Amino acid sequence: MTVADAVLSPEPRVGEVDSGDRRRGRRLNLATLLLAVGSLWLVWIGTGALARSSGVGTGLAAGRAQLVAPLVVALTAVIAVCERRWPAERRALLAPGHVHDAAFFVLHVAAFVPFMTVLGVAFADLLRTHAGWMEAPGTSSVPRWLLVVVTLVLMDGANWLAHRAEHRFAPLWRVHALHHSQEELSVLTSFRAHPLSHIPGFFLATVPVVALMGSRGMAPLLITAYVCLGTLPHANVPWSFGPLGRVVVSPAYHRLHHSVDGPDGLNLGIVLTVWDVLAGRARFPVGHAPACRTGLADRSVRIEQEPGGRRHPAILLSQLAGPFVDRVDGGRIRQVNRDRWAGRRPGIRRRRPRRAARVGSCDHGPTHASPREGVHAVRSATDRTGREQR
Repeated sequence: MTVADAVLSPEPRVGEVDSGDRRRGRRLNLATLLLAVGSLWLVWIGTGALARSSGVGTGLAAGRAQLVAPLVVALTAVIAVCERRWPAERRALLAPGHVHDAAFFVLHVAAFVPFMTVLGVAFADLLRTHAGWMEAPGTSSVPRWLLVVVTLVLMDGANWLAHRAEHRFAPLWRVHALHHSQEELSVLTSFRAHPLSHIPGFFLATVPVVALMGSRGMAPLLITAYVCLGTLPHANVPWSFGPLGRVVVSPAYHRLHHSVDGPDGLNLGIVLTVWDVLAGRARFPVGHAPACRTGLADRSVRIEQEPGGRRHPAILLSQLAGPFVDRVDGGRIRQVNRDRWAGRRPGIRRRRPRRAARVGSCDHGPTHASPREGVHAVRSATDRTGREQR
């Protein structure tokens, strides 16, 4: 099988039946295609704005200096060492998930960061050109340090809204699911993301910057510090940050968000937990509780932990191409995709309004989630057996 065949014709997922007697095929997903076309338009806008100001090369270099600054790389390296010393879940250094997410890190630096930089410039240019009314008057008389603090807090709230939308709206979930497919969570999982998944967050986070900072923008070091705070929670360490963890997102808190067994749509915070608390979606970890299993219950996204998937380049290509393709059986889109369009995460089944049941060894602790969001994902026994055998 060639790499192209593996990308376009992946093997059936765990729990799926390949009957062989039904008409099978692929069809392009219109929503993802429209999102991609929109991103190309934004790249055109952003590139033009850079060319008119500092120059495309200079602008891209500035973006790289913020999003993958030496501080970000150093923090990632230090946390990787901490993961070996104090792991939440012990695993091999070259576990498939680590190697695969390292490949995503390389892609992030080489291709995704320039794309994200151009996105930010495009959104800022569009907002200043067509929504100048949103710039708050009188900000020149406000101390700059206060403006910066308020802007950063509102940026985090905007990213929370974008994250909530990614879990609520099916077209956005299609590109966000890749991030949740990791079953061996580590600090490198921060960079495991489809490039199109950055669009909602960059748009909403640009709004408070334009509204409060105007043309002054944010200091690059502050953006770098925010990126570091957003990277740390994916670490494979049991840290809950003690009392500080009630305000700042910790690795233990964010791991519950990635839990395969827990309710969907909880612990959406990027840096601050306050947005989850206000929305009734905060669930804080219980001290000394075993680490939760992570990933997608039905493995609707191809993953490197599948048999034969270790270090297979077709897996990465399939993950990037997956949101553009619907798999069809007998002329019908598979249930995985119908669930997405119904506004649910694949592999999630609705329950009556009640608190989500606890499954497995992970105690999620007290929850502030609305009982209407009490949904529960269960990985099949076949899946568990496969992981144990590997």
